[in-house]
Amino acid sequence: MPPRETPELRDIRVATVQFQHAPSDKPYNLGRVRHFVAEAARSAVEIIAFPEMCLTGYWHVRKLARDAFEALAEPVPSGPCTRELLRLSAEHRMTIGAGLLERGGEGQIYNSYVVAMPDGTWQVHRKLHVFEHPDISAGDRYTVFDTPHGCRLGVLICYDNNIVENARATALLGAEILLAPHQTGGCNSVSPRGMKPVDPAIWARRKEDPDGVEAELCGPKGRGWLMRWLPSRAHDNGMFLLFSNGIGPDDDEIRTGNAMVLDPYGEVIVETREPGDAMVVADLDASLLATSSGRRWLRARRPELYASLAQRTGQEQETRKVRFGE
Repeated sequence: MPPRETPELRDIRVATVQFQHAPSDKPYNLGRVRHFVAEAARSAVEIIAFPEMCLTGYWHVRKLARDAFEALAEPVPSGPCTRELLRLSAEHRMTIGAGLLERGGEGQIYNSYVVAMPDGTWQVHRKLHVFEHPDISAGDRYTVFDTPHGCRLGVLICYDNNIVENARATALLGAEILLAPHQTGGCNSVSPRGMKPVDPAIWARRKEDPDGVEAELCGPKGRGWLMRWLPSRAHDNGMFLLFSNGIGPDDDEIRTGNAMVLDPYGEVIVETREPGDAMVVADLDASLLATSSGRRWLRARRPELYASLAQRTGQEQETRKVRFGE
């Protein structure tokens, strides 16, 4: 799908959500999706993003036996979660993105993100860089598509966004808005300067000490880490970016939330620092796209110089090895 010669995106209202999912409890998690979709509809939102694997639960799956892992997954679009997303989308005339475990046609299990659209169409992105379970399969394509709202969306799930080539490839396919669902923050990174676990004692006292928990979630374990790189994905590629994330305990880690919307200059339009379930709403100014630095820089590219980007260096490893230092 080639980029558009001139941006056709109109001004559009979007929302992004953080919430604490319940492990393996699809009815509860779908209930949270319904709640926020209804709230967003009252604000005339047209596109809403929910977190990675928020419908099935996330971090606990690494401990599941193969049969339980397979049982949690469901096909797309015939599974009950996708059917409910499509029903909600049609009811509220809203494009809805949410994450789950997908069972592929030949039995593969993917970390997937379903985008249901109000005209009954749907798209699914399969995470490219996976590590959540020994038996999980990686996706092998980018996901960029037009919507009934007159805009072109791209999807990259969590670790996909860490790799700069993925964001650039998505922009080159014409994405104007990037959905970036995550389950991040509070991770025990192998890097001495990476994320570290959130202090459970500080989380437990979040109501008594809101300043303390905000400092914990928004420091280098959460927002501070995001701000090292997330704005550059929007800025360098001239895309709006909807960052959605988990919040609170997720098995033995604590997610840091901070759902936010960024403009094509990498500026934060709106964000939440709530230590709990929350949604933020933003109006995207389409006029920012054409003059954004990233859009102009894309036109100055010299592809004949970039052959080395598609060549193996011999240092490539499976994402699990990189993620866990194996």
